[in-house]
Amino acid sequence: MKKALVVFSGGQDSSTCLYYAVKNYDAVYTIGFKYGQRHEIELECRKDFIETLKAFDRETKEKLIEDKVVDMLSLKNLTDSALTKDDADYVMDEKNSLPTSFVPGRNLIFLCYAASYAYTVGADTIISGVGQADYSGYPDCRESTLKALETAINLGMESSIKLVSPLMHLTKGETFKLAYELGGDEFVKMIVEKTHTCYEGTHNELHEWGYGCGKCPSCLLRKRGYEEYLKLREKL
Repeated sequence: MKKALVVFSGGQDSSTCLYYAVKNYDAVYTIGFKYGQRHEIELECRKDFIETLKAFDRETKEKLIEDKVVDMLSLKNLTDSALTKDDADYVMDEKNSLPTSFVPGRNLIFLCYAASYAYTVGADTIISGVGQADYSGYPDCRESTLKALETAINLGMESSIKLVSPLMHLTKGETFKLAYELGGDEFVKMIVEKTHTCYEGTHNELHEWGYGCGKCPSCLLRKRGYEEYLKLREKL
């Protein structure tokens, strides 16, 4: 039996990866993290998305095995990021040449926790929605970083776990297109209406591309991606 663990935040990318896992594996586990993020609404969205996905088709309900959310609020106290501080602006940090939304080590820590859980449940694949095509400046989203981490994880646990990133070389528009290829217009509608990406946590206004403030870097990227997707659809 092919088992996969999806690092699932409740955002567009990881939600697309979750259905990708359902389509390609026999049993799928999910793990999320509460780390003091300003957009904590995504934790509510992820629960709703899982239940909606289970109702989407019978195959999904049978394959989604277990979901866990890890409390990592201590990460907020250890780092200085606009993603965890309510009064911080999303700009470039000139000192480090990185966006102020960067949480140092976040994805590395998440994947190490995920590896421990995957080892426990016997999943030999960990799927995450990180990517470098629409590069945000996060070094822990690079393919080279994940390859190095995969090596370290397997050395440290004497395992053969694979870190898989289906979106690594896809733009945000191509990610919408992948969602369409996985589940058609209905799944794209689910991505638009049931996921959350906005850094500000704004979830009271639904745009054509999804919920959000429409101004933060994450919203702007998602908006441009949806516009790109509509152009890609014209060519299908």
